[in-house]
Amino acid sequence: MAWNGEEYQARFDRIAAEGGDVHGEAALVRSLGPSSVLDAGCGTGRVAIELARHGIDVVGVDLDSSMLATARHLAPGIPWHLSDLAGLDLGRTFDVVVMAGNVPLFTPPGTEPDLVGGVAAHVRPGGRLVAGFSLDRGYSLEDYDTHCAAAGLSLVEKRYGTWSREPYAGGTYAVSVHRRP
Repeated sequence: MAWNGEEYQARFDRIAAEGGDVHGEAALVRSLGPSSVLDAGCGTGRVAIELARHGIDVVGVDLDSSMLATARHLAPGIPWHLSDLAGLDLGRTFDVVVMAGNVPLFTPPGTEPDLVGGVAAHVRPGGRLVAGFSLDRGYSLEDYDTHCAAAGLSLVEKRYGTWSREPYAGGTYAVSVHRRP
């Protein structure tokens, strides 16, 4: 799938200009108290830029060069990496790795275990992987939890139905927090 980073970012800029909250993902991540975050599947950098604005050491990774071009334009001081998340190796770990924006749904079917393994390898001991995605597109919470467990992570926080931390009560969207022991 080809993206247009400028058009994608313009949508969030419009929402923000109309008074909408476009930083729910960053607020949830910030509530975990990290000093370092990997924004995996960062797109145009909306989440990473907000986290950096709050003094958090952030790195962004995405596979789409148009999205990263926009991110680099908006925040040239943040390290942005063009890479597939499956098999990712940045040579470091983070307090939190976040996959916002349905990231697991954009990986080719059957590669979800590699995606989760690639990002989970960057979660430090005691750190967390936070991911939110739609559940009506063929990737279930059971499969995701299984892939997280295979990568050494366990669900330790309650699951949310939104990034605003509404409790998950079944539905078509979930935000999960997994921890590395």
